[in-house]
Amino acid sequence: MESVTIEELRKKQTEFAAERDWEKFHSPRNLLLALVGELSEIFQWRSEVSRDLPDWEERDKVHLGEELSDVLLYLIRLSDICGIDLGQAALRKLQLNAIKYPIPHCTKDSSSTKTIATASKNAVTAADTIAED
Repeated sequence: MESVTIEELRKKQTEFAAERDWEKFHSPRNLLLALVGELSEIFQWRSEVSRDLPDWEERDKVHLGEELSDVLLYLIRLSDICGIDLGQAALRKLQLNAIKYPIPHCTKDSSSTKTIATASKNAVTAADTIAED
């Protein structure tokens, strides 16, 4: 299967909405509420699940993929309506997270108060550093 970019999905989603005259319904608030609704459907009637979903039937995994796709498409549409380049925003967030959570501080002990305080301090520094770039 061929991979697809966020930009390709954004264009397809914009076209899809325009063809159906749905722009009037696509306010940031409405899109966010729809996204949250889809997200909550994913595990609404499930207890805790194991990684890779070994106990799930294939049709349930397919359904999960559909629900996750709904979430992704709403997120892309919301970012487009708000004028946010989602790809760039995600890259920036990864940079911030790398500074906020440096590898030496991310150990079994990462829930300690000292580590959390360091992460908070790093978050401010990270935002300042990236803003200067």
